Amino acid sequence: MNKKGIILIVLIVILIGGAIYLYIVNKEPQNQPIEEYTPVEEITTQQIRQTTLNLYYNSKEKNELAVEERLIDVKELAKNPQMILMELLIQGPKSEELEKLIPEGTKINKIEIKNAVALVDLSKEFIENHKNGVEEESKTIYSIVNTLTQLNEIESVKILIDGNENQGFTDNLINFNNEFVPKE
Repeated sequence: MNKKGIILIVLIVILIGGAIYLYIVNKEPQNQPIEEYTPVEEITTQQIRQTTLNLYYNSKEKNELAVEERLIDVKELAKNPQMILMELLIQGPKSEELEKLIPEGTKINKIEIKNAVALVDLSKEFIENHKNGVEEESKTIYSIVNTLTQLNEIESVKILIDGNENQGFTDNLINFNNEFVPKE
């Protein structure tokens, strides 16, 4: 092959490469306007400071524990999270489909955490004003246990009545001798 033939082949290769390049470049959309994303709802600073926690109440329809999610201010929760959760359980659910399990008149005397156990000291109204029956009593216990154990520092719950251990409900079907661990 002579010099002219080599130059001709090189030019053909360059032209084919250029044609392929122009095809690829023109295939991609060019100069399209950029669409700006508009959120459906602006996030407020209050929403940024909130977290969702589960509170366990009784489902009126199914007669079993059911979850009500609540948005709680992180700053408030940081002060004393277990006390805030217990107070919310005592106040009751926002949903009309749910009902609270902790009896009227129950007060929280104190809550301490020792070795991942929440020692929940409640007033005597907790046992005196409670509906008897193992099913109702069990739902009440696990309403408290499942709610509190979602906090990282709590693995189980021990219930005291007016500072006294080893108490129980008045019908003696469930006693508080042992710690309660969460169950689904």
